[in-house]
Amino acid sequence: MQLNITFRQFGSSDSLKEYAKEKVERVNKYLDRAGEAHVVLSLERHLHHAEITIHSGSWVLRGREKSADMYASIDLAMDKIEAQLRKYKEKIKNHHGRERVHHRQELVNNLKVRHKVFELPEELQEEAAEAPAAQQPAPSAPAPAAPEQPAHRIVRTSEITVKPMSVDEAVMQMNLMNQDFYVFQHTTTHEVCVVYRRKEDGQYGLIGVHAPPNAG
Repeated sequence: MQLNITFRQFGSSDSLKEYAKEKVERVNKYLDRAGEAHVVLSLERHLHHAEITIHSGSWVLRGREKSADMYASIDLAMDKIEAQLRKYKEKIKNHHGRERVHHRQELVNNLKVRHKVFELPEELQEEAAEAPAAQQPAPSAPAPAAPEQPAHRIVRTSEITVKPMSVDEAVMQMNLMNQDFYVFQHTTTHEVCVVYRRKEDGQYGLIGVHAPPNAG
């Protein structure tokens, strides 16, 4: 397996490299073909973040965790990946034997979705926690305009390649990446869809994105 390790906001460490390599290679007992892995270790606000991404055929596995100790963060991130591998081990192996090339794959390869994670300023977070504006008394006069400032800070940006798959496969890929949503192209309808995990009941939801028929 090809392994790349990136350090952000702190210096490189040979002991962390060796530790991450040892932990990541544990996936070999679950996978017949783990192609490459990328580990990103970063320090932010006194917390140690570990993000581990492993490619196995057409599947992507990912675990993210943070703690007060980088070694513990690596352990926790890999625990997430291994938990999903134990759940989907046989399906991953069976899928490798029947990987297919969709007739619209060339088009889909050019379709990417940008995913940004951002945080709001503290004052906006406080406003969101307060009562709705409709319950507040209306101001007698508009407040003077404040200097325009960015409303949020981008924490992380990533791109998702939209792949053709069934809804069941999309749910499986979402879980393998330990995410709450996943964007894909429905193999039957060819729509760009989003599958997501519902917080209310733990079930799954499906959103389809399609162009309206031409008028006339």
